[in-house]
Amino acid sequence: MPRSRRTPRTAPSARRGIIDRHGRGLRSAVTGPYLPMIRGRIDLFESTVASTAEYLRGIWPELDDVRFEIAAAPAEALHGDHVDRWHVNLEERRVVLYRIPIQRMAKLHRNDDLHQRMMVESCVFRAVADLIGKDPWDLDPDRYRGL
Repeated sequence: MPRSRRTPRTAPSARRGIIDRHGRGLRSAVTGPYLPMIRGRIDLFESTVASTAEYLRGIWPELDDVRFEIAAAPAEALHGDHVDRWHVNLEERRVVLYRIPIQRMAKLHRNDDLHQRMMVESCVFRAVADLIGKDPWDLDPDRYRGL
């Protein structure tokens, strides 16, 4: 019986461990083993809301008891000429941001990560401004000086 010209595949070494379907070892995460990976749009949205909320809490102490929540979409989405992007409940001190309308209905002139993040941050600023009764530009006036 003729022998195959292919060389037999050897078992993976103990150092390499598991191999994928192409015979290579599994690849490591870009962020390394110590940092959590940001997996997708939902995680990026949540981290942007959380970091913006913490930034605003650092400036405005009265936001310490405000709860920021994220929902996919409002229960009653259509209001004739607009779709809600957030809901503010003054009695419960709660801000609910609706991810799908913010992400999908934004008309950005450049659809890249920076502009999407800026859109989410501006929605958080406007929702907080609705909550405390101020103009969004007045929430952090020193931020835009000198521009």
